[in-house]
Amino acid sequence: MLAALGFTTIVLFLLLTMTKRVSVLIALVLIPVLAALAGGFGGELGKMILDGLTKVAPTGIMIAFAVLYFSLMIDAGLFDPLIRGILRVAKGDPLRIAVGTAVLTMCVALDGDGASTFLITVSALLPVYRRLGMSPLVLSGVVCLGAGVMNLIPWGGPTARAMAALKLDSSQVFTPVLPAMAAGIAWVLVASYLIGLKERRRLGTISAPELPEERLVGEGPGTQRAPVHPALTVFNLVLTVALLVGLVLQVMPLPVLFVVGFAIALLVNHPTWERQQELLERHGKSVVLVTTMIFAAGVFTGVLTGTKMISSMASAFVSVIPDSLGGHLPVLVAVTGMPLSLVFTPDAYYFGILPVLAETVSGFGGAPAEVARAAILGQMTTGFPLSPLTASTFILVGMSGVQLGEHQRFIFKWAFATTLVMTVVALLTGAFSL
Repeated sequence: MLAALGFTTIVLFLLLTMTKRVSVLIALVLIPVLAALAGGFGGELGKMILDGLTKVAPTGIMIAFAVLYFSLMIDAGLFDPLIRGILRVAKGDPLRIAVGTAVLTMCVALDGDGASTFLITVSALLPVYRRLGMSPLVLSGVVCLGAGVMNLIPWGGPTARAMAALKLDSSQVFTPVLPAMAAGIAWVLVASYLIGLKERRRLGTISAPELPEERLVGEGPGTQRAPVHPALTVFNLVLTVALLVGLVLQVMPLPVLFVVGFAIALLVNHPTWERQQELLERHGKSVVLVTTMIFAAGVFTGVLTGTKMISSMASAFVSVIPDSLGGHLPVLVAVTGMPLSLVFTPDAYYFGILPVLAETVSGFGGAPAEVARAAILGQMTTGFPLSPLTASTFILVGMSGVQLGEHQRFIFKWAFATTLVMTVVALLTGAFSL
């Protein structure tokens, strides 16, 4: 019953949001609440929701201050040289912009953190897309593909979880899939080229004006321009680099880094109370849009986890695999992993489902490491920037200004194709057998 209720909850959520019957925020909160009441968990609902909110609170805090920080840096013109460079190389060509987006995303994603990847790439590139009139869905989609493939690195979420769940090391899980990862990177570049080609046909080649040497202060009619002092630009660059280094080295928790970093940046860039309030009011809407989604996602996962729906769904999924497919389990795991990321949280999949699948394949004479390799090629590799159960998804869509359902419809086929390409190469190179 719990498994059926869980699957019904997920399907109902996807149907309502992708068809725009209700907003994502309402669906994230009310659908799991109604499911919990239907399952007889009304008395425990408050605790489950609070547990879910508590787990996403650090992410919500980090995102709130990170959005404010990068918004401040955009206003201060920190990314203007990068934007000018992209516009200069692209020469107003949406195709070049799309491919450049993929390259930049995959470089930034080397830190293994999806949230920081989305914050940095979207902050830097969204002004370019707006200036050229390109669809923000192209930005969120290409970033999704690039970050998804790079999430294969050993310090990324999927591979780290797979190694921990099955007590394997990177030489057993990651090294054999390097050729498949290379193929995935190549495919992302091809996909971004094709997506950019379609956008070029829609818009044509645009003569984009150069950014002014002075930044806009404020918005709307009467906006004034103010010169950017070189010393302030240097300070912002040093502070941002120090913040990113601290993020990679984990010198402090991410929420603390962004809270302190934003406070310092705000004081230096806007030393008066009036200017500080003006910036907070100008970007407060963006913060609210993103953080409310994060906390709503906490309600969703908190209820599904607290009611044991997710664990029941995991057991039900494994139980329906027929014995005849036991020998082909790695391929099945690779192909189904990406769609299943829309149903299971990363922890539920890697710590709940993967060990059972590994034990099953062992019974058929296979190696558990093969299942781990297959899992990281699909589940959460290209699924994590699409799944409503992953907080970073809402960072991507929130900062890009697109709806989750639109984002999923736009990029799902490209993301699934990435998994298929990597699976074929993994089979050909012996990462796992058919």
